Amino acid sequence: MLAGQIINGIVSGAMYALVAIGFSLVIGVLDKLNFAHPEVFMFGGFIGLMSISHLPLPWAFVMAFLMGGVLGVFTEFVAFRRFQSADAKITAALGSMALGLVMTDLVHKWWGTEPVPITPPDGWLTGSTLILGVQVLNLQFLILAITIFLMVTLQLLLHSTRMGRQIRALAESSVSASLLGIHVRRVTQTVFFISSALAAEAGLLLALRGGAASSDIGLTFGLKALAIMAIGGLGDLRGAVIGGLLVGVLESLMYVFGYGRLVEITVWVAMIAVLTFRPGGLFSGGVHSQEQRA
Repeated sequence: MLAGQIINGIVSGAMYALVAIGFSLVIGVLDKLNFAHPEVFMFGGFIGLMSISHLPLPWAFVMAFLMGGVLGVFTEFVAFRRFQSADAKITAALGSMALGLVMTDLVHKWWGTEPVPITPPDGWLTGSTLILGVQVLNLQFLILAITIFLMVTLQLLLHSTRMGRQIRALAESSVSASLLGIHVRRVTQTVFFISSALAAEAGLLLALRGGAASSDIGLTFGLKALAIMAIGGLGDLRGAVIGGLLVGVLESLMYVFGYGRLVEITVWVAMIAVLTFRPGGLFSGGVHSQEQRA
């Protein structure tokens, strides 16, 4: 039972990490907080719901990634592009919050307020495999495989490509990046695209795991990811991953030890505990500091 709950915690933590990475990427590179991010995550489940009814499952993941990225670029255009000054950060954050509320209302108008069942077309996902005496669902394997693939791909992008070098330069200073000939707006759009695409993928994975797409999940799951970002360190991608896995496992252990009623406050207690002793989170410094450590 303990091993099974730990696996459940790792799977939950992996999805937390995907959403928290999106938060961290935007704030670490652009020093902006995107409050529409949880709603993009929520939208990913409904994108998958539409796609699975017409396309094979792999294409549903592709559609969630692309449509989530497009929503991210749209968020940058609507809520952030015209608010570049330091004094306008709060205005931009409020603008993204308003856009998130609009997304939620659109989902309510189209699909209603109740969770909508989503059934994967591939019967293999409903099966399980016995590993060292622990029954592991095939869907859990899929979630972990996709999450690891996306995280590794992101690291390769940041550290092994020209766009990654431009993103790290922008994280250091937008003025210096512009002087170096970097197209700041294009790189900014790329950051929003990547962060929102990861969130939408996590939304689809959660919908498949829970068997339904829900309009409420952005508020609950998304806010947890925001707290996880604080636990890991604002803007630190490694911290987002470790924080997500830590919270996921802690929540599962709460069930094991009979404290399931308190599971929803676990992330907030963990955040308070970590920030009390390390106000900057477990790690800090953002994308550019990771480059220095590397």
